[in-house]
Amino acid sequence: MGILDSAQDVLGRGAQAAQGVLDKGVTVAKGAVSGVAVEQQPFMKAFVRLCTDGWDQGWHERNGGNLTYRLTDEQVGACRPFFYDNPSSWVSMGVQADNLRGAFFATTGSGRYMRNVQLDPAANVGIVEINDAGDAWRIVWGLKDGGVPTSEFPTHFMNHSVRVAATDGACRVIYHAHPQNVIALSFVMPLDARTITRALWKAMTECIVVFPKGVGVVPWMVPGGSEIAQATCELMKTYDAAIWAQHGLFVSGPDFDTAFGLMHTIEKAAAIYAEARMLNGGSDEFRNTITDDGLRAIARDFKLDINESFLD
Repeated sequence: MGILDSAQDVLGRGAQAAQGVLDKGVTVAKGAVSGVAVEQQPFMKAFVRLCTDGWDQGWHERNGGNLTYRLTDEQVGACRPFFYDNPSSWVSMGVQADNLRGAFFATTGSGRYMRNVQLDPAANVGIVEINDAGDAWRIVWGLKDGGVPTSEFPTHFMNHSVRVAATDGACRVIYHAHPQNVIALSFVMPLDARTITRALWKAMTECIVVFPKGVGVVPWMVPGGSEIAQATCELMKTYDAAIWAQHGLFVSGPDFDTAFGLMHTIEKAAAIYAEARMLNGGSDEFRNTITDDGLRAIARDFKLDINESFLD
């Protein structure tokens, strides 16, 4: 019996130890569920995916392009346990927006490469808080090793304000990239929204469905300054997207898929249009095309609110 008693005692201690490990594991698991790291939040995974997809498309040479996202209150709450105990100092933006007071944005970093975002989100992406006056930001998460938001953050911020007002708060994403064919079009076509929109609408049937209001066009301006920011803001009151001549494309959307899809569609339409002209000896007088009545028929059947001023 002594041997059996000893064996039972060992088994009992083993069971208690196992139960302790299990209890500890459950506690840790509960903590993981209740406090999911920022990098594992669904919105941040989607943010990272868009950066990677844009890089894969070839739209982000070196550190070109930038992305910002306005967090929901629920997302801020989920991330708050991981915010810095000592955020950065407030940095004035030189612009102000009443409808973005106290907002939080995820943003790519200045000088950071889109291709590296998926490798280390916390080094290449940050979350910034906007102050109560709506005119300054501070870093509350990410952008490690002295990083700061993209140099075009004030431009993004101003356009977020415009799109929030235009969409009754639905717009959350602003995305800027350097798609090759869109940039190429800005060298050879008149820089007016009507001409370029008509070419894009007629390049592919789905285009008028994806951007029924058309695409705005900003003539060449120095990037990162107030002039290009203000010019883009004026256009974004009407359009979801604006071409920056000899520079790139600036798009908005309620979510990452919509914004990326808009960028992708406009770039693909530009590529089709450019290739069709090459096959046609450089002429834009195509043998076959989508007529204006055809565009109206699409709008009618899909119940689209299109920009009628762009049709003959």
